[in-house]
Amino acid sequence: MCRLLVYKGRNDILLSKLITEPSHSILTQSYDSRLRLDRRRPVNGDGFGVGFYTDPKLGPDPCIFTSTLPAWNCENLERLASKTCSNLIFAHVRATTEGTLAENNCHPFQHNTLMWMHNGNVGGWKYIKRALADSLADKWYLGVKGGTDSEWAFALFLDLMEKEGADPSSDPGPEGFGQAFLRRVMMKTIAKINEFVREIPEKHNVTGVETRSLLNFAVTDGHTVICTRYISSKTDEPASLYFSSGTKWKEGKTKGHFKMERHDKGADIVLVASEPITFERHNWVSVPTNSILTIHKQTVLLHPILDEFYDDDPNIDRSSCYAASQGQSAAQETAIPPQSAATACTPDPDAGNANGHINGSKLHELSQKMTQIQLQT
Repeated sequence: MCRLLVYKGRNDILLSKLITEPSHSILTQSYDSRLRLDRRRPVNGDGFGVGFYTDPKLGPDPCIFTSTLPAWNCENLERLASKTCSNLIFAHVRATTEGTLAENNCHPFQHNTLMWMHNGNVGGWKYIKRALADSLADKWYLGVKGGTDSEWAFALFLDLMEKEGADPSSDPGPEGFGQAFLRRVMMKTIAKINEFVREIPEKHNVTGVETRSLLNFAVTDGHTVICTRYISSKTDEPASLYFSSGTKWKEGKTKGHFKMERHDKGADIVLVASEPITFERHNWVSVPTNSILTIHKQTVLLHPILDEFYDDDPNIDRSSCYAASQGQSAAQETAIPPQSAATACTPDPDAGNANGHINGSKLHELSQKMTQIQLQT
């Protein structure tokens, strides 16, 4: 599986201060991922990508740099990162699940002002790909250049944006498309994927298909960032995702040692990462299971994703076995030792049941319990 990183700051930062210099930067995670458990493919070496927004005078679209080289072996990344600044950065190192080793399969994906990344997999992908593709308007179908489930999920997001009344190809203006709108479209994207998966047994007359999806998505329009930590199972933990916020990203006296500092209640800097990029673990908060994180005007909001896989009991015991089987860690503190992951975990055959439903009264009850965490504008 992959690793992703998001930076949204009140001020610009050198890309190198996040991507190459920290002792556990995302570049380091491409070959030394502490929360990666897949011993068959122990590195995230199938290419990388960096996307960032530049001076508005150059236009609202982000700049995207991708390569099929392993991130640790690209001199151009080192050169560019040390001379490039931005206040909104996406970075991704890839380990293939779907799609070949090719630049058009490297994240982040882009359409006009929008960028998209994914860590995880779409369950039952070979069974739902045709249905998903057929649901798209021609322009979104034809816009897919690569072969990843991640890019097709982005095409679905764009299609649903348009169906919700916004033109993804337009310049959204100084306020973007709006945080509530982007969050709603993201939730509809996840719901639509689950709908396609739920139809697999009847449409394809098959059983025993792995239908659990790990959907850690990230999308931005250059103003708002939306991230999800999600699994289509009520008994399993999703892949790891953390965030950190503060007023200063400080470099220590020791080379490579960075930490987040908070001098007041502000959140001048917000970071989101599959895996913390520092070893200051108290700086990082695990994003709750099956929830959506929004960064809007340096405010962090957390909302539960209320569907058949949501549980309003925060202390429910979920299994980390499926995430481990996909080379991920779902643990909040330490990863399961690789040698024990395969033996201690056996997949739950019912966890990915494509026929799961939730009744209307229960959904209404859960919606009344929706909460949000706001960390100072």
